[in-house]
Amino acid sequence: MRLRFSRGVITIAIIVVVLAVGISVGLFHLLKRAKPMVVPEAYCTVRTPLGARDLDPEQAEISATIAAVAARRRLPERAVVIAYATALQESKIYNLPGGDRDSVGVFQQRESQGWGTKKQIMDPVYATNKFFAALVKVKNYRKLPLAEAAQAVQRSAGGYAYAQHEEEAKILAAAFTGRVPKAVHCWYPPGKKTPAPQPRTAEARKQLARALGSTAVTSERRGWLIAAWSVAHAQTYALRQVGYAGATWKNDMTLEEWQTGGKAGTTQVDLS
Repeated sequence: MRLRFSRGVITIAIIVVVLAVGISVGLFHLLKRAKPMVVPEAYCTVRTPLGARDLDPEQAEISATIAAVAARRRLPERAVVIAYATALQESKIYNLPGGDRDSVGVFQQRESQGWGTKKQIMDPVYATNKFFAALVKVKNYRKLPLAEAAQAVQRSAGGYAYAQHEEEAKILAAAFTGRVPKAVHCWYPPGKKTPAPQPRTAEARKQLARALGSTAVTSERRGWLIAAWSVAHAQTYALRQVGYAGATWKNDMTLEEWQTGGKAGTTQVDLS
């Protein structure tokens, strides 16, 4: 038996098909137009032989600050690892405005426990200095299991938890202390409607000096620490390029790592 359709039904079917095709084509072109407008959020990545870690800019800035303060105090990398593991457990390396009771900041230090005022503790440079000042008083802290050393400083209710972050802390320490060159890469979206702001290189160096003391490059490792700090703070100071030791970081979304090129010397980190 043959099915017979009226002209009206056929006409409606044709209209439906035409409309479906038209809508599909319209959506395709709309999405095609919208695609360039989709810009990812600012991000940072750390890559070392031990592994990789993704960070957002705040985490990267604080990580760089911790390494700089440790360098100023001439502390070993083990101290930096302990600090990172502690910060990962306490705040995920964020400068938190609150926490348990009166705990605040990167290490969740408490005003009532003598760590300083809330305003002071909310300054990562100050908080890190206070953490290291307490850590170096722990006997044989370099040889202790990480959780024991961290707990001796923090006196937390769950001190065992610091140990779970040790491997991640080692990755960060290798990168931000400058031991592994070109390990820190960041990107941030440039200005869209308004011209991109001018790099504030003088302010960047001033703030680096707060954490590191002298900004002189006295060794290649120190140079890479300064370079890593600068890349981590690139968004804050509108830095578009950092060069050191024949390598250059650029704020370019298409690049995933440092590029070969730039001044070959190791006595200065160039910011622009």
